[in-house]
Amino acid sequence: MTINPGWPVALALVLLLALTLAAHRVSSYQLERPVVVAALRAVAQLAVAALVIAAVVRSLALSALLLVVMFAIGVLTTTRRVGAPQAWPWAAAAMAAGVLPVLAVVLATGTIPPEGIAVIPVGGIIVGNAMTAHTLLGRRAFAALEEEHQQYEACLSLGLLPAQAIEEIVHRRAPEALLPGLDQVKTTGVVTLPGAFIGVMLGGGSPVQAATAQVLVLFGIMAAQTVTVGVGERLIAGRRLLTPVLVGRLVD
Repeated sequence: MTINPGWPVALALVLLLALTLAAHRVSSYQLERPVVVAALRAVAQLAVAALVIAAVVRSLALSALLLVVMFAIGVLTTTRRVGAPQAWPWAAAAMAAGVLPVLAVVLATGTIPPEGIAVIPVGGIIVGNAMTAHTLLGRRAFAALEEEHQQYEACLSLGLLPAQAIEEIVHRRAPEALLPGLDQVKTTGVVTLPGAFIGVMLGGGSPVQAATAQVLVLFGIMAAQTVTVGVGERLIAGRRLLTPVLVGRLVD
């Protein structure tokens, strides 16, 4: 089974976008413009991605370079989302700590072949989910540090070091960044059939092959997100991964 570009797909996209806009209008969310911009960007970016992947997929070196570019865009995206663009090297360190071991495991064990056609989609999924976990951690942790600044000062007055005082506030929130990923794992096959499963099926693979690929991806996502959040939490406690406002407030 394949889905080919054509009028049926174009009609479906227009109708789905119209449904989304109507729902926003009825709900008064006032996000119609961002929705249209996001839709147009998705179409354009995926078209470019399709051309780029077709050009580099036969070269492992070029495929790896493409993954590096995707990773860099993910880092820039998440740092903007959390309001800490100046801390991008630390965000990159947290994400790399989660992504690299997962890719090393799946390649070293021979689970996926060292070919662009396999490395690009698996790597892209892992990078994207590490980015999501980092964003959730940053938004929740930074909000907590701003809201509970008095608790931070109280911890310092009790003799705690700044890192310990930050950890006291952030550690309770860090697991929240992992809950969406855990819910995805727990409900896969019961509530949802994620992309890797559907992709293998659409590509002509058997249900068993699709399930195997999806389990591999889910385990990789769990590992990458957990390590990313753990490293990110420690970088926040060390006052390296912070927003500019918090850098000035979280002083000794």
